[in-house]
Amino acid sequence: MSQASSFIIDRTNSWAVRMADSILQGYKTEQWEWHYEHALLIKAIAAVGIASGEVRFQKAEQTWVDYFIAEDGQIRTYCRDDFNLDQINPGKLLFPLYQRTRDPRYLTALQKLRSQLERQPRTPSGGYWHKLIYPNQMWLDGLYMAVPFLAEYAATFADHAMIADIIHQFVLIEQHTRDPLTGLLYHGWDETKSQPWADPVTGCSPNFWGRAIGWYAMAIVDTLDFLPAGSENHDTLVKILCRLAAAVIRYQDPVSGLWYQVVNLPERAGNYRESSASAMLAYSLAKAVRNGYLAPEFGSAAQRAYRGLLENMIRMDADGSLTLDGTCSVAGLGGIPYRNGSYEYYVNEPVALNDFKGVGPFILAALEMDKVLEKN
Repeated sequence: MSQASSFIIDRTNSWAVRMADSILQGYKTEQWEWHYEHALLIKAIAAVGIASGEVRFQKAEQTWVDYFIAEDGQIRTYCRDDFNLDQINPGKLLFPLYQRTRDPRYLTALQKLRSQLERQPRTPSGGYWHKLIYPNQMWLDGLYMAVPFLAEYAATFADHAMIADIIHQFVLIEQHTRDPLTGLLYHGWDETKSQPWADPVTGCSPNFWGRAIGWYAMAIVDTLDFLPAGSENHDTLVKILCRLAAAVIRYQDPVSGLWYQVVNLPERAGNYRESSASAMLAYSLAKAVRNGYLAPEFGSAAQRAYRGLLENMIRMDADGSLTLDGTCSVAGLGGIPYRNGSYEYYVNEPVALNDFKGVGPFILAALEMDKVLEKN
């Protein structure tokens, strides 16, 4: 589809740096939001700064955070009482800044976000509601938004009492959303089975949405960073990761290396190869192999996915900037207008260019590929 069809993964090209620069060129202050996808982008750009040593990327992180955090630690536009897990994700950016500066306003902001999770409504089995407006529902997305934050909070402040709850969130949603036939995870679960989208027996939504699975995979590999290796909790998450990885590679497109919007139905009319899910899974598999959680074969799957992104989803514009295509703009369950989780719903949501939910994981996957090259 683009000039990227001839791209080769090598040491002389840093696709992470090029994509970060491409996005920052057009990312103006008036666009900024305390929002999960903006935070995902900035977290990825900050990681480019660490990997490359380029100060401009680390400065972008500081500038973005300081736009939202007031002198007294209040967070601009954040409302705790929405009890929205999506609003926790930007808090991950506060940890490195607090550790570098010990600025008390970052600590206050971290504590405010932690207090939301202390009060977050829960399902009868103890799972976090995805949002206040979605009662008794866990979504795979929510694990990425909140649980790695909790794990880093626990590690930073030696609050080890939280660890059992962290593991419980992962175990609970896998227990209820994992399909025994495919091993894939359904997008959401309503413990009360009261939503029209919920299966009357399982409470699960009806389809396997690629990005939701990607969110969950990233949540696991990022949470593992903060759990002691060899501990029972660490091993529990690794086993979940192994089950999920074994399932998803069975549905990787053998031609492009990418994953489809609805993962298990590649041949069905209207389905398409989706870039954010593919980037998330490439990142998660590559990081898991690098850290010794998965066998090398999963690293090969990650490399195929990454190459598929370069060859099918990346466009180089005349000025040398990059554009990522093929990202589902948004998908959810319930709400107004009502989203029923049907196949037709997922494949008919808009597809966007340079959507941060795709760009952020692409940058993270590119950084993991750079690490692979460093070893070779």
